Parts: sequence; structure tokens; C-alpha cells
Amino acid sequence: MQRGQRAIFRAMEATHNNARARLAVDIGGTFTDLALDWRGRLFTTKVLTTVKAPEAAVIDGIRQILQLAAIEPVDLGVVVHGTTLATNALIERKGARTAFLTTAGFRDVLETGYEKRFEQYDVFMDKPPPLVPRHWRLPVPERITADGAILEPLDENAVAQLAAELQAQQIEAAAVGFINSYANPTHERRVRELLRDALPDLWVTTSAEVSPEIREYDRFSTACANAYIQPLMAGYLNRLSQRLGDEGIACPLFLMMSGGGLTTLQTAMQLPIRLVESGPAGGAILASDLARQAGLDEVLSFDMGGTTAKICLIADGTPERGRVFEVARMYRDLKGSGLPVRIPVIEMVEIGAGGGSVARVDGMKRISVGPDSAGADPGPACYGRGGQRPTVTDANLVLGRLDPARFAGGKVKLDPLAAEAALTRDVGTPLNLSAPWAAAGVSEIVEENMANAARVHAIERGKVIGRHTMIAFGGGAPAHAARVADKLGIGSVLVPTGAGVGSAIGFLRAPVFYQVVRSRHGVLADLPLDEINAMLHAMSEEATALVRAGASDAALTESRQVDMRYVGQGHELVVELPRRALQASDLPDLRGAFEALYRNSYGVTIPAQAVEVLTWSLTVAAPTATPDTVDETSFEETPAQPVGTRPLFDAQRGNAVDVPLYQRDVLPPGARIAGPAVIAEDETTTLVPEGWTARIDGRRYIAMDKGGSD
Repeated sequence: MQRGQRAIFRAMEATHNNARARLAVDIGGTFTDLALDWRGRLFTTKVLTTVKAPEAAVIDGIRQILQLAAIEPVDLGVVVHGTTLATNALIERKGARTAFLTTAGFRDVLETGYEKRFEQYDVFMDKPPPLVPRHWRLPVPERITADGAILEPLDENAVAQLAAELQAQQIEAAAVGFINSYANPTHERRVRELLRDALPDLWVTTSAEVSPEIREYDRFSTACANAYIQPLMAGYLNRLSQRLGDEGIACPLFLMMSGGGLTTLQTAMQLPIRLVESGPAGGAILASDLARQAGLDEVLSFDMGGTTAKICLIADGTPERGRVFEVARMYRDLKGSGLPVRIPVIEMVEIGAGGGSVARVDGMKRISVGPDSAGADPGPACYGRGGQRPTVTDANLVLGRLDPARFAGGKVKLDPLAAEAALTRDVGTPLNLSAPWAAAGVSEIVEENMANAARVHAIERGKVIGRHTMIAFGGGAPAHAARVADKLGIGSVLVPTGAGVGSAIGFLRAPVFYQVVRSRHGVLADLPLDEINAMLHAMSEEATALVRAGASDAALTESRQVDMRYVGQGHELVVELPRRALQASDLPDLRGAFEALYRNSYGVTIPAQAVEVLTWSLTVAAPTATPDTVDETSFEETPAQPVGTRPLFDAQRGNAVDVPLYQRDVLPPGARIAGPAVIAEDETTTLVPEGWTARIDGRRYIAMDKGGSD
């Protein structure tokens, strides 16, 4: 793994030095987005995702973007790839036949979970079913203590018998998770050897490999999720690698991970669970980079694609990061209702609110939107590909926000009559509304869903959301950004260039960093500092060596953190550590920092209660590029020149109103636009509502502010 990480850094460094082209590909549920950086010029395109064979859309998009840039496959220096395939396989339960080998007596950990109800007052509460059914959860005699000592040796004969059973049941993948294996993985590694010797074609995941941290439910769930998707993801990545070779693309292929870093093809096939949020991570990286460029301290990243909307809070140019993420939630926005995976991840909230989200009227005569999506096949009704159900895209088309002839750069011709018919049948007729009013209702509901998700996300983190600037990207976000911002009390919105393929552009800006995590439990006042410092020193050396391989002359930065809690509690807060060896004099300061965080989160502290530590993390990063400054005063503000008008349905007036239409690629810096107006480009459309003013800034970003006027 270390050799593979070094290869990443060397290839990325060589790519920059040789000025070869860099290509990013992001597979979404509806569109596959591509961005190519060639000698400082950015080229972008979108193609419909081919659900049954995603690599086909990737190759089609690569051919198009290479032609657009007028370069050959040999000119590519690196390909960076992100995908939602891993997430979709978990959500749709389309993974492999998976078994789980665990310590005897603990086969039901996946069933009992945290032993609490996430929805206390719902007597019919649905829990997420485990990925591995009970009859494939197989006990193994062995036991290791919390300090790593072997209490009961591994029964290798029992493992041999289970191997025969796995073969008889045609199991494709196996997860191995033993109690306390984070402290001593010897037994898990031995079981992997025995299974691979007996069943060479079996994919085997160990919990200490994917999540070497305390808490068996999270660790077991992560191991099972990794095993469940491994055959699918390995097959796809192998096919993609082969197709790229057939196209004459011989440069390295790297995968974006959920935490915002890059990994090799081989590591991605071994640990595909690290890819579950790879696409949204690219969007968060883009928004973070833009925040640093614009000098924005508090940013709300709003990424709305064809299937989902992603919301992330960014402070001082850095997105919030965590180590726990839930997939396949049974209840929207309800923590605990999904399957936990313990991996490095950028903290965000993701809801089923995209252009393809399906609209309907429920039994109480209310419009609901999502979380299900029409996807790319058959797609929204207006795509003309067999889709019958109305979606957000259909609503935007009926409202006049989209040009039916230029959607996705003209690659998808939209049918307004089909959109009207679907909206009228499924929304308008049940509510006695015309198609435009039904479309306005759908738009209002999806915008409220996204605004509510952002509110909850901010409140859970103690943030005042109205202080943030919204950065909007993705195919759908610019059309809804100002209205969502209105609902949140946000007065400024930034829409970058290439917004329609924002996550793919973010892949090209991925930072070089590496994180190491270790669980080491102890009471703060009695920490064995020599042992802790030795562990942190080893973690620092491991991370530094990997980053130095690709940034040998850079002044690296290091951050250290520890998870702390009061003794007897079950949840921790993350406290920053000094970037040096710990001393006895640091312990009172660490307690003070913990209690300040605790008071900020819960309003109280428990002064007489001891504090304990659980998990230590250390991150080494190469410096990010310093953004170029732009003197905005050098661009004279002038009224922008429209290229025409477009009829836009106005819910306040109850009819369509002709509003100015602007073409983004011809708008110069300083151009000013008063709403209502529509700004069109190939991959998205920006709506400037009445009461808002847009300005093209020095980087050609659209900066919208509420309350401005000519």
C-alpha cells in the first residue's frame, strides 16, 4: 500500500512538471461528468451514465473531451476517477453473496447494533437489515483481550470446516471480524491466509485492515460493507482499466477516496468502502479551494446533481472531516437509521433531491419529492427514453428554467409536452392544478427539503447558517441556489465556472495528504506519555514518508487529534493536540480544550468526572497552492447584454413572464445582471430571482447578492 501511495505522488508531481493533461471523471446516478486540464485551459463535458456498464459512458466521455481539447490519449498524464457505484450497490443491495466470520458468541453484533432505538416514538420503526443474513454469519472459536493478549487460540480446524461450507453456499466474499482485533490482528490475518489457500477465488476482508479502531459494531459493519461491494467494484475497475488501455491511455489511474485523498487502483479494489463518498468529496474539495480563493471564512457547499444533493460546511477553507459515515438510511435526515462505516470521510449531509428525483402526491394530498430517482435510464419524462414519472428536471423545464434544445450542452433533447403530461397526471390532476402550478409546487418542495437538510446539518454542529456564503455547483444547484439561500437567510451565492461538473473539477484539485489512525484507550490523567509519544512518532513517520514521496521539497504540515469523552459516556469529541511530543503540562490544557468543546456542544460540563481518550489520528499534508489574487476594482461594472428572453413562470404573478436571457461564456468580468434573469451555459443554468443581483467577478464566477440593484 505504501508503494502504491508513493506511485500516486510521483505520478502527480511528474504530471505537473511535464505539463501533461490531467483528466477527472465523476460517475453520478444520472450523468457522468468529465473535466480536463490541458496547459492551464479547462475543458468539460457531460454524458448520460450507462447504468448497466458504467465504463461505457466513461470511455464515450473521454473520447468527446479529448476531441474537444484537440489532444490524443498519449497526452494524458493522469486520470482521477470518482464514482457512486459503491454507494448505490449498498443502497440497492446489489452486492455479492457475503459471509461473516466472527468470534464465537458475537454473530449477532450486526443485528443488535448500538442496542438503542434511533426513532423512539415509532413503534413500527424499520431498522436497516444487516448486509449479511444470520445463516451466513459464522462463529469461530478464538478470543483476544482488549490489550491484545491471546486468551483463546484460533481453532484452525473450525476455519477449514467453514471454508468448505462457504464453497458449498457459493459465497463470493467473506468478511472476518474478531473481538479486539484492532489491538491484535493476528487471528484475522491467519483466517485470511487459510481461506485464500482453500478458496483462491474468494474475496476476503479483515476488519483490522479496513477499520483498525475500537467499537466492534462499527468495525464489523465496515468490514461487511467492504466485502459486500468488493467483487462488484473490482470487476468494474478491472474492466475500466482494460478499456482505458484499449483506448491507448497508458497513464496512471487513481481513485478519489471519501476523505478527499487519492489512492491506487489496487488499493481501491482491496478497500472499495473508501470510495463510498468519492464523488461528493470532490465537490467539497472544489468548494474549499474556492473559499480560499475568495477569502471566505464560512461557506456552505451546495452540490445538486441528477440524483442527490450534498451539503457541506467549510470553515477557513477546510471542510469538516470525520471517521464515521452512514449509508442506506431508512429515514431521511435521521442519524442512526443507516449502516455505519468507519472510514475517513468529509462530513456532509446527502439527500435524495436531484434533477431526477421523482415527484408524487401522497395520501394526504401533499406533494413529495424523492428520495427515489429516475436516474439516467429511463430518466425524467422529458428525456424521451421511456420515463413516465415527473421529476425536478421536468418541473424546471415547464417553469422555463431550461432550454429544451441545449440541455447538457445539447446532448439530451428535452420534450416539454412529455414533462407537462407527467406533471399534470401525477401532481396537477390530484390537486386540481395546471402543469405550471404543479411544477412550481415540486420546485418549492425540493428546495425546502434541501434547505431543511442544511438547517439540521448546521444546528447539529452549532453553526449559524445565515453567516455563510453559499457555493453552488452541480447540474441542478445553480437553478435552485438563490431560493434555497433565501430560505436559509443567506445573502450571497457564488457559482464557479464549470459548475455543472464541479465534483470532477474538484478531483483535479485534490490535495496530497495522508492520515493514520490508531486506537489506544486510557484515562487522561494517567496517560503513559512515553508510550503515547512513541505511537504518535511512529504514526508521524509513516504519514510523512508517504507524503514526502511526492512532495519531497515541500514544507509539510502536520495535525494531530484525539477523541475524548467523560468516563462512562459513549460518544467522543475531537480535540486538537500539540504538534510535538506530549508533556505532563499539556494534560490540563487538553482537559480544558475538551471541556470548552463539551460546553459549546451541550451547554454544561462535569468538573468532577474523569476524562478518557480512545482514538488518535495524525494527518500530514503538502501545502495547497496559494490562490492568485484578483483586483476586483480593475473591472468596471457595466450592465450585461442579454442574448434574448425566456418565458419564466412567476408564481407570485401566476403567469409566465419574459425575462432576460444571458449566455455565460460571453459575459465579461464586471458584467452586472438584475433579477429576474436566466444565465445559460452548456452544463447548467443559473436562475437570478427578483430581488437578487448577479455580477461576473474577476475569475468569471457568478456572484449573486440579495438586495442589490442597478
